[in-house]
Amino acid sequence: MKKLIIPILIGMAYLFQGCDDSTSEFVTYNINEPVFMPLSEFRSSVKVADQPQEIKKQGKICFYDGYLFISEPEKGIHIIDNRNPASPQNIGFVELLGNADIAVRNNMLYADSYIDLVWFDINNPAQPVLKGRLESVFPNALPEVCNEYGIDYNKVYYQNGITGIVVAWNLVERKEKIERSRGDLVSDAGPNFGNKGGNGITGSMARFGIYQDYLYTVINNYLSIFNISGSQPQKAVESIYTGYNVETIFNYENKLFMGTPTGLLIYSVENPLSPERKSFIGHVWGCDPVVVEKDIAYVTVRSGNVCGQNVNELMLIDVKNVEAPKPIVTYTMTNPKGLGIDNGILFLCDDGLKIYDAQDPLTLMGKRLAHYSGMDAFDVIPFNNVLMMIAADGIYQYDYKDLNQIKQLSKIAIGEM
Repeated sequence: MKKLIIPILIGMAYLFQGCDDSTSEFVTYNINEPVFMPLSEFRSSVKVADQPQEIKKQGKICFYDGYLFISEPEKGIHIIDNRNPASPQNIGFVELLGNADIAVRNNMLYADSYIDLVWFDINNPAQPVLKGRLESVFPNALPEVCNEYGIDYNKVYYQNGITGIVVAWNLVERKEKIERSRGDLVSDAGPNFGNKGGNGITGSMARFGIYQDYLYTVINNYLSIFNISGSQPQKAVESIYTGYNVETIFNYENKLFMGTPTGLLIYSVENPLSPERKSFIGHVWGCDPVVVEKDIAYVTVRSGNVCGQNVNELMLIDVKNVEAPKPIVTYTMTNPKGLGIDNGILFLCDDGLKIYDAQDPLTLMGKRLAHYSGMDAFDVIPFNNVLMMIAADGIYQYDYKDLNQIKQLSKIAIGEM
């Protein structure tokens, strides 16, 4: 989830009024104001397109039964026939406002649509059929902010007479006069607007995970659980406050590994309806997807304006005892994003794609098997000796059956080249 940044003061002046004890402060700043859409229009906007659409922006990925599902942020879901990875075919598109995450189980595709959960029958992947919608189950979901400025939460949550949903942002400049007593401390933080049969395989950036008959979703500080054993999902329990702004979720055995801006959060789902927090292991502030194999968690921490700092690392953590995880080693990286692990082979989106033999964590850096540069890689799914990778400019696929001769199989371009 994008980190929201407090509005930045870009101008300040003080006017002293006679001999009294007050001052006036003029503050100029930029802020994102919400753009609303009526709920009826929003919920009637779902459409299965007659023809596939060009993929214009990279998003999250899910692989299921020979098909790749690509979530184009806030626009919808592209469907790729990937039964022949050397010749993938773009075969379909679902227009779905506010979509960010997807998961698949038993020919049913589950997706968020801003505040709602929707699901589709994909027995015919080229023509998904909308089956239903659970309304307002993600009440705090908001569109991505694509600049460094903050949000006017007053207008988002407290504007009288607004019954629609926020679907976009309008960046505006404001100038306000603030009265202060002479003895008041002057803050430089800016105005305060509040702080209100089978499963698909998702990438490491996912916020949806499936364990047994339950769909687990993380949005902001809340973990939600949906029973998906029947024809219609049901919210199984009240959402659980995690205490952290969870960005990613990865289920391994009967555990949920959650990436947060400040560390790795681990829950047990041995009782699926009553997740139990086991531990938290911290790191420097940064975006951090996680994958796990053979009781080793692989976590990337990256810098950037939405991630907060200038540290770029790959962390390996022993999670055999989830109540007391132990750091093994940390490696400096360029700007790592998503990652995947398959039988000791680590695939890392960093300065393109890097592939490592990770059998021995302490010698990983000396056992790089390949490095493909020139693309801004985002996330990967390794499966059955085929690596599926999404980058800013395309969907790449590699054959890694022979680790001595890893080769690119195909590429579907994203946007204008």
